[in-house]
Amino acid sequence: MLPLDEARLQLTGLLSGEPDVIANAANFSAFLYEQLDDINWLGFYFLRGDELVLGPFQGRPACLRIPVGKGVCGTAVAQGVTQVVADVHAFPGHIACDVRSRSEVVVPLWQGDTCTGVLDIDSPTHNRFSAADVAYVEALAALFCELQYG
Repeated sequence: MLPLDEARLQLTGLLSGEPDVIANAANFSAFLYEQLDDINWLGFYFLRGDELVLGPFQGRPACLRIPVGKGVCGTAVAQGVTQVVADVHAFPGHIACDVRSRSEVVVPLWQGDTCTGVLDIDSPTHNRFSAADVAYVEALAALFCELQYG
């Protein structure tokens, strides 16, 4: 994993000047997937009405739509805070898109005060995400939103 300052510089170089959210989400998901070890899925869901719709990702095929308030991703939107789940099978209402996933972190994406979607990361390892991992992902997700939404 690159140090955060270096990751920010590289991500800024990848995303600056491109206004299209899909293009930037594709590059961001590929970039972050390369930074984290022991990950089996990493990608975006964008809020469309009252559900999250699959965006660019790295990993196996995934659920196409997730209602707000359902699963880890929908809960992140409903509560407006990052969800860190050590054991997805113990999470009430977990939506199993990939049966290999054991732990998950989901970071809401913000345009001002409006949630626009989530960054979702799954691991096949129980309790994979440390506080340092979460802070790293949250910082890069915030940079993505800053570069994308200004």
